[in-house]
Amino acid sequence: METVVSNDQLITKIERALDTMRPYLAADGGNVKVLEVTDDKIVRLELIGSCGSCPMSAMTFKGGLEEAILKAVPEITKVEAINITPAF
Repeated sequence: METVVSNDQLITKIERALDTMRPYLAADGGNVKVLEVTDDKIVRLELIGSCGSCPMSAMTFKGGLEEAILKAVPEITKVEAINITPAF
């Protein structure tokens, strides 16, 4: 039998995972905001502050934020950022 987890519970777990990364983002003047968790368990994030316009945002997202969420919240199927800045 599969355990039902509410969106509020998922968001709490996601926020805890992001809290492990926030000091690094804040050191460069940035942060991250959870916009939504879809019914398909896809998390949509927005990079804010300097992270929203940083050319390294794709690396920060992929190697930091996405990895932290997927590791801490196995129910999540995918993590997307709505405003990643292209490196070039």
